[in-house]
Amino acid sequence: MRESLEPADIIDSNADAGKARKRPRPGERRLQILQVLAEMLQNPKAERVTTAALAAKIEVSEAALYRHFASKAQMFEGLISFIEQTVFGLINQINQKEESGLAQARGILQMLLFFAEKNPGMTRVLLGDALLQEDDRLQERITQVLDRVEASLKQALRIAQTQGGNWGQLGQEEVSIRAAMLMSFVLGRWHRFARSGFRKLPTEASDVSLRLLLSE
Repeated sequence: MRESLEPADIIDSNADAGKARKRPRPGERRLQILQVLAEMLQNPKAERVTTAALAAKIEVSEAALYRHFASKAQMFEGLISFIEQTVFGLINQINQKEESGLAQARGILQMLLFFAEKNPGMTRVLLGDALLQEDDRLQERITQVLDRVEASLKQALRIAQTQGGNWGQLGQEEVSIRAAMLMSFVLGRWHRFARSGFRKLPTEASDVSLRLLLSE
């Protein structure tokens, strides 16, 4: 599974006398639309992306966009689906690889920071910044994704709680509080990244930060 959205491979054909371009393969244009939308969201000025601007960037008509997506909200839903599938696919990989609850939590946190760093446009979606003037259900959807991420962190800490050490002394309420604190750290790093025009990387000094946050 990809950790960043790559451009679709658009193939040109010069075999015919007219040197006509082949039609995109099924699903290829949809991927291209999502990839260009994600690129446009990387604009540090944080301007709202319009379908007219998106169509112009891809060099197609707005009508062509709507042949692949019923609305702009559906395009954003496509980005959120990519985020959801990628993030939870990686969380599953981390959990299968690591037996230690603390190692799982550390791996999840590092992955979240790295994912944002590789996908600046997606960071604006995760923060809800890119969704402010869009359909309300998109905000609800991304909130659900973040709640699931926090639940994954809480589960990792509960495993740590069963593995002894000082973590074994924690009550369930404190485990929940710590999971929320870790999620706040990630959101803070994402906000800092976006506010800096994507210059202050979320992974900067993250090893030290995570060691302090996960210390017993």
